[in-house]
Amino acid sequence: MTQSWSPERYERHARFVSDLGQPVLDLLSPVPGERILDVGCGDGALTEKIVAAGCTVVGVDASAAQVAGARQRGIDAYVLDAHELAYDTEFDAVFSNAALHWLTEPQRVVRGVWRALKHGGRFVGEMGGGDNVAAVVAAFTVALQRRRIDAEQFNPWYFPSDSEYRQRLETQGFEVLSVQLIPRPTPIPGDVGDWLQTFTESFLQAVTPADRPALIDEVRSELQPVLCSDNGAWTIDYVRLRFCARKPN
Repeated sequence: MTQSWSPERYERHARFVSDLGQPVLDLLSPVPGERILDVGCGDGALTEKIVAAGCTVVGVDASAAQVAGARQRGIDAYVLDAHELAYDTEFDAVFSNAALHWLTEPQRVVRGVWRALKHGGRFVGEMGGGDNVAAVVAAFTVALQRRRIDAEQFNPWYFPSDSEYRQRLETQGFEVLSVQLIPRPTPIPGDVGDWLQTFTESFLQAVTPADRPALIDEVRSELQPVLCSDNGAWTIDYVRLRFCARKPN
């Protein structure tokens, strides 16, 4: 299973992800002169705001195309799987927005972040949590069951509860300053079919390329009574998990 990212497609169908990132940036509260690691920097739209605050920022992302987009913004960005963070006490803070739920070995990620931070450094992030996009997962489950396919084996996401993620952080040694689940139903631009093609590539890989348009149509039909308004506007059932933790001195 893979999820590929096109900066152009992301700009058309997913710009709301970074546009809605200001609250987690506020929680980060970057201080001029800090050195900050952005895990899952994408095309750098939020990263450049941290740079603008006077920080030295390193961005990492598993997508070469997104890293290229970030570099076009002047971001010091590198292609790296965040399971493989190898930095050693280099950063005053580690930041992440809308990326950690794509990483299916969360304790490895937390451990890598811990290593990367200086003592007293903070880990601040937002990710999908709890019942994030539950209607979407349910719709794929139904549509794939009709094909006698187990949708769970194609589910690429890790959506923890607040208590689970708190435990992961504390197990590593972090002092958790805050962690909360935030329901955030999110209007999307255009049709849900574009959103599905952008974000659910792993589920779509359960069928052959020729069968994917039909699968998208079925999932769309399952979702329409739940996520589409009478005037045709779509709202995805996002739930965010936002947290701030500190590595003790």
